[in-house]
Amino acid sequence: MTQTGLAILIVDENRLRATIIEDGLREAGHERVHVVREMQGLVREIEAFAPDVIVVDLENPNRDRLEQFFQVTRSVRRPIAMFVDRSDAASMEAAIDAGVSAYVVDGLKKERVKAILDMAILRFGAFSRLRDELDEARSELADRKVIEKAKGLMMRMRGLSEEEAYRLMRQTAMNEKKKLVEIARSVVTAASLLGGEGCK
Repeated sequence: MTQTGLAILIVDENRLRATIIEDGLREAGHERVHVVREMQGLVREIEAFAPDVIVVDLENPNRDRLEQFFQVTRSVRRPIAMFVDRSDAASMEAAIDAGVSAYVVDGLKKERVKAILDMAILRFGAFSRLRDELDEARSELADRKVIEKAKGLMMRMRGLSEEEAYRLMRQTAMNEKKKLVEIARSVVTAASLLGGEGCK
């Protein structure tokens, strides 16, 4: 999808300010722009419109309003650009923790909207890649632990060497067209059901 083909949701209770953002986006070539003027029912709006990007403008954000919005953003994996008139370090930190990709204080100008949106998308993409890499690394580590545990169980219960236990699991995985970690999980599960040692 091209940048101009994005579906963009604007959240702003102030009609004039929403128009500034909308005009800036439309002038930049974005046609699929939807404006929401109520925080109430925002999750439903997001689900219905399925935006690629969310632009939020909070004229005078107080702590409750920010927290209300952050609860929404934590459950929505989308690039989010947030404009606020004033801020403090705690609010900014809370915004970043909640997944806001671009947090702009006192910067609502029509000609800046597209650049800020592009930055939010790029930062979201970079953050998503890092998160995916971290999830993958955690998953690989968990898989390795299961395989090591299964090897240890087979060595104890069947009197095999480490290499023999690994070779047997790998051969079983190939024969059954399964991943090695699936066989390892089966070994650990079977050993725990049979009350094998070291299953805890």
